[in-house]
Amino acid sequence: MQTSAVPAAIAALLDICRNAPGLDGVTVVDGPPTVDMSDADLVAVGWAPGGDGGAELVQDFAYAGARSRDEDFSVTFWVESWSGDDDIAARRARAFELLAAIETAIRATGPNPEAPTLGGAVLWAHLTRAQLQQIATDQGARVGITGTVTCRARI
Repeated sequence: MQTSAVPAAIAALLDICRNAPGLDGVTVVDGPPTVDMSDADLVAVGWAPGGDGGAELVQDFAYAGARSRDEDFSVTFWVESWSGDDDIAARRARAFELLAAIETAIRATGPNPEAPTLGGAVLWAHLTRAQLQQIATDQGARVGITGTVTCRARI
């Protein structure tokens, strides 16, 4: 018996991001980046800089008898664009393109009707929050967005 749908949801979200058409050529990592952070574009699933955690969950009984539980949880992710120049507007536009690619990949569409279930890992999932961060450094502009995918599962 599984105690949480979080691991399966994160694995599915990673797979979806790694195969999303709008994320071709983007480095997608599981959790905190251990790769070269100088990549132009990055998606980290289950992590955000300075964040409190990769996922947060709450469970309650689904029915009387305590045989199944409803689980509501959120998975944090980070998208980042960096180019080494000072053009924050271009980096911001690119970061929002990355965010849009993730949202599109988990939204139900004609060719992808099962997307909101993260391939069956959850009952539903959708993008619910995002926070923009813009940083000017001596190595150029770096723009990132912390995002939250909120899910419901029955376990």
